[in-house]
Amino acid sequence: MSSLISTDTGVADKAAILEGADTQGLWRSLDELADTPEARAWLDDEFPERRSLLEVDRRKFMQLMGASMALAGLAGCRFLPQRRAVPYVETVEDLVPGKPRYYATSVVLAGVGTGVLARSNDGRPTKLEGNPIHPASLGATDAITQASLLDLYDPERFRTATKRGQIQTWDTFLAEARATLETLKANAGQGIWFVTGAMTSPTFAAVMRRFLASYPEARWIQWEPVHRDNVRLGMLRAFGQAVQPIYHFDQADVVVTLDADPIDQLPGHVRYARDLMGRRRVKGDNPTISRLYAAESVPTNMGATADHRLPVRPGDIAALARELVSRLVPGSRASGAQHADAVRRWLDAVASDLSKGRGRSVILAGDHQTPEVHALAAALNERLDNAGRTVSYIEPIYAGWQDPVAQLAELTDEMGRGNVEALFLLGVNPAYDAPADVPFADALGKVPFTAYAGLRPNETSARCLWAVPEAHSLEAWGDCRAYDGTASVIQPLIVPLYDAKSHIEIVGALSGRPVTGYEAVRAQWRTMLGAKDFDRHWRRTIHDGVAERTAFKPLVLRCRPDALTTNESGQTSQTLPEPQNGQVDIVFAPDPTVWDGRFASNGWLQELPKPITRLTWDNAALIAPTTARDLGLTDGDIAELRMDQRSITAPVKVQPGHPRGSVTLFLGGGRQFGGALGTGVGASVFPLRTRDAMWFSGGLELRRTGRQHTFARTEHHHAIADGRLNGMQGRDIVRAMPVAGLADPGRAAGAHDAGRREQHGHGEHPSLYQTRDHDYDGYRWGMAIDLSLCTGCNACVVACQAENNIPVVGKDQVQRGREMHWIRIDRYYEGDPDAPEVHHQPVLCMHCENAPCEPVCPVAATVHSHEGLNQMVYNRCVGTRYCSNNCPYKVRRFNFLNYANHHDVPIRQLLQNPNVTVRGRGVMEKCTFCVQRINAARIEAKKAGRFVADGEIVAACQAACPPRAIVFGDLSDPNSAVSAAKRDARNYSLLDELNTKPRLTYLAKLTNKNPDLEKGA
Repeated sequence: MSSLISTDTGVADKAAILEGADTQGLWRSLDELADTPEARAWLDDEFPERRSLLEVDRRKFMQLMGASMALAGLAGCRFLPQRRAVPYVETVEDLVPGKPRYYATSVVLAGVGTGVLARSNDGRPTKLEGNPIHPASLGATDAITQASLLDLYDPERFRTATKRGQIQTWDTFLAEARATLETLKANAGQGIWFVTGAMTSPTFAAVMRRFLASYPEARWIQWEPVHRDNVRLGMLRAFGQAVQPIYHFDQADVVVTLDADPIDQLPGHVRYARDLMGRRRVKGDNPTISRLYAAESVPTNMGATADHRLPVRPGDIAALARELVSRLVPGSRASGAQHADAVRRWLDAVASDLSKGRGRSVILAGDHQTPEVHALAAALNERLDNAGRTVSYIEPIYAGWQDPVAQLAELTDEMGRGNVEALFLLGVNPAYDAPADVPFADALGKVPFTAYAGLRPNETSARCLWAVPEAHSLEAWGDCRAYDGTASVIQPLIVPLYDAKSHIEIVGALSGRPVTGYEAVRAQWRTMLGAKDFDRHWRRTIHDGVAERTAFKPLVLRCRPDALTTNESGQTSQTLPEPQNGQVDIVFAPDPTVWDGRFASNGWLQELPKPITRLTWDNAALIAPTTARDLGLTDGDIAELRMDQRSITAPVKVQPGHPRGSVTLFLGGGRQFGGALGTGVGASVFPLRTRDAMWFSGGLELRRTGRQHTFARTEHHHAIADGRLNGMQGRDIVRAMPVAGLADPGRAAGAHDAGRREQHGHGEHPSLYQTRDHDYDGYRWGMAIDLSLCTGCNACVVACQAENNIPVVGKDQVQRGREMHWIRIDRYYEGDPDAPEVHHQPVLCMHCENAPCEPVCPVAATVHSHEGLNQMVYNRCVGTRYCSNNCPYKVRRFNFLNYANHHDVPIRQLLQNPNVTVRGRGVMEKCTFCVQRINAARIEAKKAGRFVADGEIVAACQAACPPRAIVFGDLSDPNSAVSAAKRDARNYSLLDELNTKPRLTYLAKLTNKNPDLEKGA
């Protein structure tokens, strides 16, 4: 699937096919829209690799058949690895063998903490859940937080200190480092530099202040390639001081995002997703939901969720903001910019809704947009009476919020001049991700003493004299602040697996005051909590994982008078000029899974399909279909991207909904020292990223190289055939309807229109098969997913993978359609390829009452339980795959190879959930509704002599979901949340006409479109 349309067709013919394609109904990709042979192949054959058998001779065919039969015969009696059990010498207090324990802690990304509950099985962390009382998570998590657990058990972590690659000890490093520092003390530490990531830890800041007190001329800077400096500059322009905006989406009826993605990228996005989508949840007899507008230069989940999405070039966002000012602020001058009719209508609709929703609306700008856009958004929120209601401002949570690019450039200049004598880099990788015109990697070699502390080798550690192991956050004491300033303690669950130290311990030891992380954190929190009754408050904070009343108080601010009209030079900023002579704009964005490249060696995140593109193990240059046509490019073309005498090569991905005239490049690819999994994956885009173009710029040239690249895309894998044959409209796979339609019972049934309802019929469907009514005398488990709330964030996918020991298979196997995820997020488009609507639908085992998989299994490996679950008996399965062929939902995964074999990597065995079978080669597997959690709750209820309470069992996918789109429970309880969801008028079964009677159903997606925009559509 490497081409936009069949490679046998020329570029011009491909464009003609698309122009004549029927855009009615749902489609997954431009290939499917054009009905290419490649797309048809994936729909027609669930296991397309079988077709290769037709190309071999008879001898080869018999060899393959012989091997297959041998594997099938051995699948049920395969040999499992032997494991030794070592008893405790002394009984651990309060430890019940086999029963997990939970500890409250936090996971940090770019300095900002998210509260989690870490599960420990017999002393080893095996799962992360959201902390329900932490304001940044409220019990949910995101994909990166879930996958951070995998980094703990990375076999490529640093195990000991090394000098020039030779094994040394921590004491040797410390002695040499302190000797170097001592020689610089006479000059008050001049020439000593520390570089860390963005830092909110109160304890680390205190330890660093103590070090700087001993070495006053030493410098500490914070570097993040995905930084928030434009927010700082925008707030300085608006208020005259650096503050941080906090959004209260649960109070907003109208949300307007200007190149922002609050549900996936902003600090606090897990909480923001809960609040924003909570206002999209229908409640009561008079349902009202918020209305979402998104103007964006990069296709995001926020744009996919919005009622009205406007794809625009990145430089046009400022013009849109100024146009909103001219419409909303009396006496303001229009920007004078010329806009297309669709843009003017979008602006008029947004301005009208904002005016009507004063005090109940919010405008926010993306972190990568210009300071002017941030200032205009803040000033508009004030004029609309939103300040203090839907948006508030707090003091910066970062310790010393400064310009990271200028500071890194200053350090690089000082290194080049020979003015840096000792450089300590803690958990950062500027040799890889520094701007292209900041030659950090070259200058690093001119520093006499360099030391890197991190989890694993990278481009920076490879150039340093010393490399020191850093302790994982689950191995060390620490602390952090959440997006709103709430302070949390980070506590370890396991003794460091290697000779590793935390950043707090490293700096403390370098300052000559070595203390343990626990001692340092406890001493700092004594000053924060107060000495009075400290021990009680300390124990409470450790137990809860969050300190009460530590969130920063909202500030009372007024915008500067000129915030709406001018920038600091007194003139309005200029937008990017229209592309000329085939040039396009360039946009940089953090990767949805590997972020800025720091997670490149994390297999869970590399194999996780990216929410919009559905790419795995790759990054790509995204362009719009019309731009691809103009430049003669198709999917998989390797193009040369050149700007200002700098160039890279990257594969092209033609992306529906991408703005015309621009190219999006995701950070994080092309790692040279990314470990066995991350090295060489994707293309590095940092050679094009300069200090003046950190986020977007114009003047990019694209040129075809004539080479092709094969993506590992999943958008057609395990696809449900839409059934659009002989002019039929197809199946109602994803159903969407306007919120106003809830008053119409016919529309509330979830169908797109009356024609489709008549085509597929109502009520019970006739069947050729005997109806199998199962007798249930107890629980009847079921699930419902509200498509109105699902944002496609993938948190459920990684949570399921972590909970159920689902292996990573690698790019080659994904290209063959063999990924093992038990949950897939199907992404559908509807409408014009240049600006389509996007729908997300999580699909997992439906646990059908009339399960098509059960009667075809020759060994009864798939059976129906007495509680309605469709179960897999792994040691019976002989790998016929009949059940998968007979499953219309394509939710079963066949273990072609022994993906979970960790004999040669013992540390990976520590990761596995002991309550879930580790599947060997040659078996079929699928979602079990987390039957291990069901059994655990049933046992506890039985011991207490009661029934399982509603909400007591929370499936892994349900627990992780930020907007709470998933409900699970007992259908035999009429008062349960899942029973209420099944009674909802929007509830429908996927492929209901097949009469499979699935236990998993969906609630149709609701939209709240502006009638004025709908009329002219």
